[in-house]
Amino acid sequence: MRFSFDEVQSWARLPSVQVHPTRAAVDIALAGAVVVIAGIVLRQPAVLAWGGALLLGLALARGVTELGVTKIRAAGFEMLWHGTGHVLRLGRGEQLELTAELRNRDDRATRYVGLRALHSPELELALEPSAGEVPAGAKLRVSVSVRARRVGHHAIHGLSLEVQGAPGLFEVPLTFANPLGVEVSPAGAGAARRAPVGGRARSLAVSGRPSPRAGSGDSFRELREYLPGDPFKRIAWRASARRGALMVREYEHEQRDVVWLLLDGSSELWSGRPGTTPLDHAVDEVYAVARRHLGSGDRVGLAVFGARVLDVLEPDAGAHQLGAITQALTGVTHGLDADRSDWDELDVALRVVEHLRPLAPSATRGLTGADLEAVAEQARAWLARAPFPELQPAAPTARERTLRRYLAAYGVGAPLRLEPERPRTDRRLAEALERLATGRPPPSIVYLWSPALDGAEREALRRAIERFPKRRTELRWLSMSWVDSIPLGAGLVGDVVARALITRARVAERRGVVALRRLGVRASRPPRRPPPEPST
Repeated sequence: MRFSFDEVQSWARLPSVQVHPTRAAVDIALAGAVVVIAGIVLRQPAVLAWGGALLLGLALARGVTELGVTKIRAAGFEMLWHGTGHVLRLGRGEQLELTAELRNRDDRATRYVGLRALHSPELELALEPSAGEVPAGAKLRVSVSVRARRVGHHAIHGLSLEVQGAPGLFEVPLTFANPLGVEVSPAGAGAARRAPVGGRARSLAVSGRPSPRAGSGDSFRELREYLPGDPFKRIAWRASARRGALMVREYEHEQRDVVWLLLDGSSELWSGRPGTTPLDHAVDEVYAVARRHLGSGDRVGLAVFGARVLDVLEPDAGAHQLGAITQALTGVTHGLDADRSDWDELDVALRVVEHLRPLAPSATRGLTGADLEAVAEQARAWLARAPFPELQPAAPTARERTLRRYLAAYGVGAPLRLEPERPRTDRRLAEALERLATGRPPPSIVYLWSPALDGAEREALRRAIERFPKRRTELRWLSMSWVDSIPLGAGLVGDVVARALITRARVAERRGVVALRRLGVRASRPPRRPPPEPST
């Protein structure tokens, strides 16, 4: 049975009461234990009784705290998102204000000393008020500021209140499992999605003029040397006689460009703080280039590569193609595919059980990650209520696909493999260049995002570049840099090491750009967008 959104929002309870001592409770417990030991050693009943009274009072305080929280939960303490849908959509670096509503149905006010959000690490959240009280039989609205640092399908899993008992010696976290999906697109895509398309807005309306392209047409372009395959009727016999070599007439015709965007999506390019890695910047740049060309009426295609081909979109024009490119850039480089994830099936099952416990306490009672079939069955039953049920991570078996799909649907990420994909990615990129060199229609521009060539380790890609027909198709290489992902501020020694790594990365990048230009490739280091700064 599929729950409505309001039903899912209202259902948010803690499966069990977990009581944690404060620093004062720990100090009292240690003092009581020391006094009891001293009374035993000294054989002083009064000292022993005093120490025992401290420990007994501590136990009573714990019981009172647990009883009070149990009463609050029994009366009905709920959390829901106010005025939102099942999924939020925003661009990378954008900030959005939400409102969460806490409802206390008890006849006593509930004071909390801390409020935190359970969310994906790719998001930044700030809550206000972070401490206070929820009045008896009333509601408290909490302002939630969300900032996206990385593209992908993420989630705010819920909120956790730190409720303190009356003596102030114990705290109980009240966790509200109420998932809210957050779909983060490349920078600028969030505003573009919210803008009207066509009409007065003229969003992605075809603009500009067609560009002149070599081919069959009426306008004379140039005289050039004969190449195998040129038709004999284009040979300029008089010019050939004067120059002593066969020359042909090249004509041009007006047409829109066919543009291919090739993105290196190797897992190691995600290394670093979210929002500062080479892939974080490259995804934004790919989107910006696609939007510019599509706005000029060009046909744009996209291909993303790792150890295998991750996604391919054939060239097309219009707003629908920009939407398809945005979706591909948003979801194709995640780490939940079995061949890219550092988690095996058992690891995934353990995370599924951990995530399910607050959502389905009764269904997961006694469930362990080792019982893979039972975990997959429960995961399948809860997929319909997830924010992103349409996501389909790759896995070798149907059971593992279900488990990985559950995590993807609820915005739970997985770490990528530690093994670098560079050699296999370069082979995929080289194969793509070879196919584009002989494909029809021939592309007019090919953009390639990858770290600049450095050394002889990327020989397969170098050979493909040498054979690429640069006269017919312009190849533009946009270097992906590691500089922004190297953190500073780790102390004197850490900063020295970081600056040395930054210098080494810049030198390698410059060498790579020079090597590419020698191969006839237009190579550049695109200007970097300021990365999202962590909130304080």
